[in-house]
Amino acid sequence: MPSDASLRDVGAVTIVDLSGVLRLGESSNVLRRVINDLIAKQRHRIVLNFRNVSEIDSAGVGELIAAYTALKNNHGRLKLLNPPKKICEVLELTKLSKVVEVYTKEESALDSFE
Repeated sequence: MPSDASLRDVGAVTIVDLSGVLRLGESSNVLRRVINDLIAKQRHRIVLNFRNVSEIDSAGVGELIAAYTALKNNHGRLKLLNPPKKICEVLELTKLSKVVEVYTKEESALDSFE
């Protein structure tokens, strides 16, 4: 199942609702394009909603790191929302959960930007 992303703005924060898989190839390119487009539009507060993402591989983790770095270099912030258990395990294993804030409630993720 290919990855897809839909965007919604909540004030100064953009929530990216991801679905499908985040692995090597076109699916990881979707995330890169979305992040680059948002940075170009001066949208620097981003929440990636992983509720409907079923799988992530090392390329997907690499894209998350690249997104985090690109936003940080542009004075932005990246948060993760609702990662399924399998993805939480990958985030823990790679220690990415120590770098990127992870939330289970959208309201909490939004409030964390203030």
